[in-house]
Amino acid sequence: MAEQHPINGLMDTSMEKIRELVDVNTIIGDPITSPDGTIIIPVSKVSFGFVAGGSDLPTKTPKEVFAGGSGAGITINPQAFIVVQRDGDVKMLELGAGGGSAIEGIIGGVPDLISKIKAIFSKDNGEESEEKTEE
Repeated sequence: MAEQHPINGLMDTSMEKIRELVDVNTIIGDPITSPDGTIIIPVSKVSFGFVAGGSDLPTKTPKEVFAGGSGAGITINPQAFIVVQRDGDVKMLELGAGGGSAIEGIIGGVPDLISKIKAIFSKDNGEESEEKTEE
């Protein structure tokens, strides 16, 4: 069996570290249960980038000198939330729908989210919700 080039070891080490980062919970997050029993599951877009390179440097001695390096990057962007309500109703709340950014989606959804949270806590306290959302 031929001896492996040092760049192979460099790439193997980098890829092993990237594998440690990759988990199913990176894309489909851990479920979050609200006080009223609603389950919220975050969904994210994950992008990885990887680069490795090196060079065998000539020397005056018979042993070659190797110089190399590698790098990786990861970007995680929230895309949506899967909402499973107590009655079994399932909805997908997308962030940034229509080509906007995720932040715009979050900011745009805040008023609706606040009214839903108010309704949940009003029902928990035995009060009727003053506002009813139309669908």
